Amino acid sequence: MNKPRKLVHLAAHFPGVNNTTVWGDPASGSQTEFASFVHFAHTAERGLFDFLFLAEGLRLREHRGLIHDLDVVGRPDTFTVLNALAAVTTHLGLGGTINTTFNEPVEIAKQFASLDHLSGGRAAWNLVTSSDAFTGENFRRGGFLKPEQRYDRAAEILEVAKKLWDSWASDAVRADPVSGVFAPDSAITPVRHQGEQFDIRGRFGTPRSPQGYPVLLQSGDSDAGREFGAATADAIFSRHGTLEAGQAFFQDLKGRMPRYGRRPDDLKILPAATFVLGDSTRDAEERADHVRRQQVGGQTAIAFLEQVWGRDLSGYDPDGPLPDVDPDPDNVSITRGRVRHEKDTVSLAQQWRELASSRNLSIRELIIETTARQSFIGTPAQVAEQIDSYVQSDASDGFILVPHLTPGGLDEFVEKVIPELQDRGSFRTEYTGSTLRDHLFQDTPARLEEPRHPANRGT
Repeated sequence: MNKPRKLVHLAAHFPGVNNTTVWGDPASGSQTEFASFVHFAHTAERGLFDFLFLAEGLRLREHRGLIHDLDVVGRPDTFTVLNALAAVTTHLGLGGTINTTFNEPVEIAKQFASLDHLSGGRAAWNLVTSSDAFTGENFRRGGFLKPEQRYDRAAEILEVAKKLWDSWASDAVRADPVSGVFAPDSAITPVRHQGEQFDIRGRFGTPRSPQGYPVLLQSGDSDAGREFGAATADAIFSRHGTLEAGQAFFQDLKGRMPRYGRRPDDLKILPAATFVLGDSTRDAEERADHVRRQQVGGQTAIAFLEQVWGRDLSGYDPDGPLPDVDPDPDNVSITRGRVRHEKDTVSLAQQWRELASSRNLSIRELIIETTARQSFIGTPAQVAEQIDSYVQSDASDGFILVPHLTPGGLDEFVEKVIPELQDRGSFRTEYTGSTLRDHLFQDTPARLEEPRHPANRGT
């Protein structure tokens, strides 16, 4: 018996402050003007994408005491942008990263319930944690949490938020037949929560929204992060790019779900991916090489290397060989802010030396090789086939695409690749529902049911 063809799910990451963006390209636009967000959102919606995704920046990163060059373009508030986009889109989901370390559950619950109301049920929350004390200096408590405490706080914030969302029944506000005035009835339940992180009591001020809960996204890859995602998430923002790594992550994550009373199809796994299209395979490969060299200039290559070496390497030629000195493992914070710090820099440096030696790579060429995201490169038909093969072989349920240009980087993909996926029978030809949960789970109808209210709702 043939296995049913899976639908490909696609989301679009607004290409803001990250190392995949090509800042110097003449086609690169503003990161803060509303017109950029509108163009990007309209393109994603025209392409029938599930949702648009915005990341979060809580502090400007610093490298050797200076502002990191990727952060100087600025980044507006996530909720402000998403609420504005709700007014100029009709079906596209609207997702944002909101930190669980520095925010309060009542505030988050109200903001996402409001976005879900304003968008007609299209809100998504990417829950992230942070133990970064440097970022925490922008907040009144400092913000440092030990790794084992990060997910405890995140889990409790989500627990409280769900209690708040569930405290309003669907019909908690209704019109009086005589006066026509809307008034609450006894279905609005007071919330009482007392836990390790929060002690909350009172009534929540926002009625139940169209989805009940926003779609919950998660991106942690540690064992604790995987457990948290298996227990709570609707979709996982994965960084596993190769087919084999994707299949291993897919099997591991979905294999954890039964212990939480969940089915594998209750969760979508969506790795981040870039793409480069061309008129031929050779043309696409040449374009991809040009893009990567735009993304990783000499200064950027040295900065990435310094994050591992923990040393000032500004005297080295980015087009020359790797440094002959060893990393300083006690100075890995040469770059401060939300970056991926390696735990064993000495071992990583040795791996990089072996790779550079075996392939005769310069510093810049090594960084290009080791920092690239999963990329789909080829003609539109070839890229469609590559994406489809990952989904059909259970390496993912789809992808979150990260274009290299703002705001027009998604245009060519929508015009040329989406029709190829549709011709393969692997992508929708129209939106069949109105909410983001409809889009994500249109191929698993049982999943579309409204989240069940606990019997002791609000207690």
